[in-house]
Amino acid sequence: MPAGGSRRALGPVGLVLGGVVSVQFGSALAVNLMDRTSALGVVAIRLVVAAALLLVFCRPRLRGHSRADWGTVIAFAGTLAGMNGLFYQAADRIPLGPAVTLEVLGPLTLSVISSRRVVSLLWAGLALSGVFLLGGGDFSGLDPVGAAYALGAGAMWAGYIVFSARTGRRFPQADGLAIAMGLAALLILPLGIGSAGAELLDPVTVGLGAGVAVLSSVLPYTLELIALRSLPAAAFSILMSLEPAVAALAGFLILHQTLGAAQAAAIGLVVAASMGAVRTQVGAIRATKEPELG
Repeated sequence: MPAGGSRRALGPVGLVLGGVVSVQFGSALAVNLMDRTSALGVVAIRLVVAAALLLVFCRPRLRGHSRADWGTVIAFAGTLAGMNGLFYQAADRIPLGPAVTLEVLGPLTLSVISSRRVVSLLWAGLALSGVFLLGGGDFSGLDPVGAAYALGAGAMWAGYIVFSARTGRRFPQADGLAIAMGLAALLILPLGIGSAGAELLDPVTVGLGAGVAVLSSVLPYTLELIALRSLPAAAFSILMSLEPAVAALAGFLILHQTLGAAQAAAIGLVVAASMGAVRTQVGAIRATKEPELG
């Protein structure tokens, strides 16, 4: 590949990797913030601040969009609210690395199902082995409620990948993201107020929440939306598979959450399974296209 082509290919990859690092270190900061307010309170501050920043800077055009455009952006907003709400409930109960490891099973499951290849069963088995190790054999080492929240966040994550790409194609620049973030904030705000109450008005809490919003929402979602316009969804999923490892690193550096050998091996297995599943899916897509090219 020519040097110019390599640089063009690395551009979207760099955007996604930057987003991965930003969102996981932002999540680590959010876990610290939960000492001051509730998990849903943190999510509410994060989404409201992120929505305000995006709406001010993007000034999205609300008129001239089709019903299908609005359906897409509303679905995107629902996945944003659900993914954030469920994940923060999980991170409030279990360490960050295991929480993201369970969450990534959502995109992994879709990759395995859509590939329709026997080798995909190998990746599924590898991921299940990792989950088995992560739970210490019976999940006695993890809060089962926290684990359930993380799995629910994974399902929302899979939907986020789909609707983020569709929104990016239907709306110019980051307009779709700004609209979706505003709608997501409206969905989660009543839950945050009911959970945290007056704590949401504390200046220090709001300030820290604003930092979480920039690191975990505004910056990564904008980078991902831009990257998905030119980066295949399969390649995007491979890069996102690194999130459990980055989350474990952020948990160690910021939250001093240490992992045992079994948990570290579990995260490695799930990351490897995710990458393998997506590569298998890419191979299946190429195989179906080759007869058409011949």
